[in-house]
Amino acid sequence: MFTLVERLPDETVRLTPLARDDGGILVPGDPTTVASRAFADTVRQRESEATRWVWDDTARWYPQLLDEGVLVERCVDLRLCHAILRASSSTVGSRIHEAPRGPYDGPQAAPVDRTALFVVEPESLPDPLAEFLLQREAVEASPHRGALELLLTAESTGALIAAEMRHRGIPWSVTRHDELLVEALGPRPATGERPTLMNGALSEVRAALNAPELNPDSPTELMRALQRAGLPVASTRQWELKRYEHPAIEPLLRYKKMARLLAANGWGWLDTWVVGGRFRPDYVPAAAATGRWGTSGGGALQLPKAIRGAVVADPDWTLVVADASQLEPRILTALARDPAMARAGAGDLYEGIVASGAVATRAEAKVAMLGAMYGATSGDGGRLMPRLTRAFPRAIAFVEEAARTGERGGVVSTLLGRSSPRPGTDVPPEMAVSVGADGRAWGRFTRNFVVQGTAAEWALCWMGALRRALLARYGSGLSAPHLVFFLHDEVVVHTPAAHAAEVAALVSDAATEAGRLLFGDAPVRFPVTVATVTSYSEAK
Repeated sequence: MFTLVERLPDETVRLTPLARDDGGILVPGDPTTVASRAFADTVRQRESEATRWVWDDTARWYPQLLDEGVLVERCVDLRLCHAILRASSSTVGSRIHEAPRGPYDGPQAAPVDRTALFVVEPESLPDPLAEFLLQREAVEASPHRGALELLLTAESTGALIAAEMRHRGIPWSVTRHDELLVEALGPRPATGERPTLMNGALSEVRAALNAPELNPDSPTELMRALQRAGLPVASTRQWELKRYEHPAIEPLLRYKKMARLLAANGWGWLDTWVVGGRFRPDYVPAAAATGRWGTSGGGALQLPKAIRGAVVADPDWTLVVADASQLEPRILTALARDPAMARAGAGDLYEGIVASGAVATRAEAKVAMLGAMYGATSGDGGRLMPRLTRAFPRAIAFVEEAARTGERGGVVSTLLGRSSPRPGTDVPPEMAVSVGADGRAWGRFTRNFVVQGTAAEWALCWMGALRRALLARYGSGLSAPHLVFFLHDEVVVHTPAAHAAEVAALVSDAATEAGRLLFGDAPVRFPVTVATVTSYSEAK
């Protein structure tokens, strides 16, 4: 049964049950209205009724429930589902397909500061009941209903997981973080000043360039100083600087590395983002067109190795870190149903490619696969493509066809039905090219879209299966193992040490279940590498 949740202007919440009549049509029942302060207790009582909560935006509703100790098993996130259905080739002909942009096309709701003296919960987006019925109409009329249902369920479950991970937080040692910064940068400086090790590197750069007043944080000033020293640089990016030999280059690269760490995860970041021994990033499900997640604050998806040692399990707890090995090449294998590549992936996929005779080394196999998925036409990737094509024709033909579709201005879709934007309309932020002027660039995007987007679907199913298994085995109490981190093809579970072995098995079982959900009996393995550690850095 579905229960629609809607916040009204008078700070009350309207709950509308929806059930199917004899003809299978969803029909709203009599709504009830509760005060906002009573909402969490109402949800707690109704969770036993196997309801699926329907709301406009999980980020708007779920944090309040989690603060009250209420965990929701299932939901429908109308905003996330709208984005999928509006663009999906699986909903062509429905009223929602390619509808004009509206309120449900907006960004995820911003976190509400619940520590404020007066907390005002935002009203729901307009007419969520009409939006939900419109979505159900599109799904139920689709010739690919089963796949769409799985995608929408996984997407909405992912939104629940994102909120839960933010609520529980990543265990973080402030002391260890400070120690790592001191090792890398020197002692914490006064506000506005550079740490000692950065100043040391800067002194070397200034001396080598004969520029005693140089500000290396100004790209224009730095480039002029380098050019005066006889280096014909066109930019100050790391990859270009490495092309030149000069006494200033090594200390400059060292300085830039330290500057990045200080800006992204230095003491200011630590003061802002780590509270009570927990880092709580703002996850954004489906931030990219492919469905990959992002963050709106905290940079959780870009934690550098230099500070991963600060992620430390609580006393008597441990971290179970799992990495899906070679996920995207295996996804391509399953999508293309390539038997030769499936055989190569029976063990280490890259070693299997070497054993097939396509390439000589594991490093070449990795470069060749990246070239296939991202459209390499030059360098080692381009050089190895013909050999990869001969060895694995079906896999390469699959991504080539996706690329040709994009070059022609067409749309491609993931396995479950997330479709790529149409050129010239909803160009995603990650597209840094003018696709209208460069069809080949759009082809490179669609080539990778089908693989990366389906990998994102697999990861959602993996997390969903793992969440379900953890809740069934341990419940949702404070001492229960729980997900704390997700990074595209990697998850971290914080668990009492006594449960670590069993949790590790559940993680692997969930990966197998995700593969079965998406690809049935296809002969493709999705192995995960699992490490049980006390610090995140130990898993690398």
